[in-house]
Amino acid sequence: MRIIRGKFKTRYFDIPKNFHSRPTTDFAKEGLFNILENNFTLEQLKILDLCAGSGNISFEFLSRNAGSIVAVDNNYKCYKHIKSMAHKFECQDAIAVIKADVLKYLKNTNEHFDIIFADPPYEYENYNSIIDIVIERNLLRKNGVLIIEHGKQTSLENRTHFDFVRIYGGVHFSFFQINDSHA
Repeated sequence: MRIIRGKFKTRYFDIPKNFHSRPTTDFAKEGLFNILENNFTLEQLKILDLCAGSGNISFEFLSRNAGSIVAVDNNYKCYKHIKSMAHKFECQDAIAVIKADVLKYLKNTNEHFDIIFADPPYEYENYNSIIDIVIERNLLRKNGVLIIEHGKQTSLENRTHFDFVRIYGGVHFSFFQINDSHA
């Protein structure tokens, strides 16, 4: 995996063997960040990366000077890998890595975020729960966005607050804008 742009541009990081995560492809990641950079000034935003896996998305945000990242994953290998990469990139002060179930984390956090990105396994059954909890708990700041990565077998277009979907090969990004978010 490589970082596409920013201060860590072209830096590579290896994914350990037997890693149970599907990192977002460089092609899809580049498309995602083109959308984000055209709609947000990424500097100094507070980002929540759910099902963070390899940390691929978290480090891409950090490379673009996002203010702070909270990376949550339930898998210990993912947790350990992200902590190791933060140390390698010397950015451990800008990222909080939490080993937790994402739904439990969402139900218990008191923080609010500018961008919440969720990349659960494509066969995940709780996409709607993520959306519901983010909306019910008002976890987005004003003008914040929830982005869910999913495969073609999942459609979230009929959900309240759905804004648009972008497709990059087999990767789908569904965007949700919640206008009455926390100020």
